[in-house]
Amino acid sequence: MSFILRVSFLVFCFFLISSPAYTQVAFTSSNLPIVVLTTNGQWIPDDPKLIANMGIIWNGSGQRNSLKDPMNNYNGKIGIEIRGSSSQMFPKKSYGFETKSADLSSLDVSLLGMPEENDWILYAPYTDKTVIRDVLSYTLYAALGSYSPRCRYVELVLNGSYEGVYVLMEKIKRDKGRIDIAKLTTEDITGESLTGGYIIKIDKTTGSGGGGWYSYYSNTVGSTYYQYDYPKQEDIRDAQRTYLQTWVNGMEKALYNELFSGAGNYHEFLNDSSCIDFMIINELAKNVDGYRLSSYLFKDKNGVLNCGPIWDFNLTYGNVDYCNGWITNDFEYNVDLGGDFWQNPFWWKKLLKDQTYVAKLKRRWATLRKKQLSDQRINVVTDSLVNLISEAQVRNYQRWPILGTYVWPNYFIGANYTSEVNWMKDWIKKRLVFLDQQWPYNFTETKGLLAFNSCTIFPNPFNEKLTIQLSSTISGEGFAEIFSTSGSLLQKRLINIGSGQVDLGFSGMNSLNSGLYFVRITQKEQILMTKKVMKID
Repeated sequence: MSFILRVSFLVFCFFLISSPAYTQVAFTSSNLPIVVLTTNGQWIPDDPKLIANMGIIWNGSGQRNSLKDPMNNYNGKIGIEIRGSSSQMFPKKSYGFETKSADLSSLDVSLLGMPEENDWILYAPYTDKTVIRDVLSYTLYAALGSYSPRCRYVELVLNGSYEGVYVLMEKIKRDKGRIDIAKLTTEDITGESLTGGYIIKIDKTTGSGGGGWYSYYSNTVGSTYYQYDYPKQEDIRDAQRTYLQTWVNGMEKALYNELFSGAGNYHEFLNDSSCIDFMIINELAKNVDGYRLSSYLFKDKNGVLNCGPIWDFNLTYGNVDYCNGWITNDFEYNVDLGGDFWQNPFWWKKLLKDQTYVAKLKRRWATLRKKQLSDQRINVVTDSLVNLISEAQVRNYQRWPILGTYVWPNYFIGANYTSEVNWMKDWIKKRLVFLDQQWPYNFTETKGLLAFNSCTIFPNPFNEKLTIQLSSTISGEGFAEIFSTSGSLLQKRLINIGSGQVDLGFSGMNSLNSGLYFVRITQKEQILMTKKVMKID
């Protein structure tokens, strides 16, 4: 579908779905936490944030919550605004808000057990009639070992009116409890301090953001636009812009030229393991906006680019009637998006030309299918979410009576909530069959572990040089990966192993701060060694 036709279609849909019948719901209590917003009758704008009052009633896990109960989880000021892009046309609005102190300064708080912060989102499931697609995806992605936004289901009362089921969730942000990368100040414009941390996103320019740069390399239509997310456009210094753009261009140039190994290869710029997990969850969900919208990348100090975290999964698991979004047997990274301006970055197709990447992708998929992404676990997570909101979804669809009607861009229209959930579960089952066929990998559990018992590493602690001695029978090219103790990949280097010996230098751009790290050596998809080491000054 062309971009112009899509726009016309959206305008038509706006008039079609913007005014469902309003039903007043008698709401007094819930098994979910209750969020109470009061704006003193003022309309919540898109921008700037409106000062309002928010209370959260939560009596603990397994306890019932009543509107008559004290606002015991939070009771104070917030700044709130409508958020989203296409979703703003729906009558059930999503909101972004910032918790504030009495003097209206930012206030870090823990909401519903989540780590303290001040930036939060109240997401309004509307086009997703199962109400669980986003939370399901974030839950599955978290099990892969990467940061994923934490979520809590709530029911919302706005100015005395019941508004339905919402998801209180973390906004993607640089923070110790979220994207845990180094803080970058306006003074960090030279040397090691210039190297991180950064967050960039690929998205529409509506809402937050907008400042950024275009890729030098073309997609089917135009080229990818990278936006500054951290630091923001108004905060980032010229030296930081130049450094970040040069790094991303280096990654794109290496992939454009298909430099999969040797000097200047893409591994010097990009963590392929993060790309694999990002690709797996986007392809499992067949996210029509995956890769091209709501996509994040981040870079820590002295580190390489990482894909993630994932974001915005409401148009997934078959919930799309365009670009073959309902079909279970093709890949989203390779989908024909027609003349749509927002295209997938070219480099995803390039990654799939790297046979080492493909082998690693297949191995990771096969490993995850044993536990984290097994049929059984996906069903358990799905059923637990459905059970959690089973009572609240009834009230939600009394307030928003859209079951059995078309809401853009639904492909399937179920007569009731159960049929919506069952259709999605059947879609996922078929999708898993397709991916198992496309990403087969046969391996034994002991493959790549033989070198553990014959490895020495010295000196440890080390200063500027580390020597690793593996079995003397091991030679040839491989990779050395340096991880933080939280699991973030900081460095990945192409190495030559001679009679089992690996020498790693840590000076200049490869320098590390003092502290604990993990070093992993791989060769031909085999893990030869993983050890904890200590860097000292």
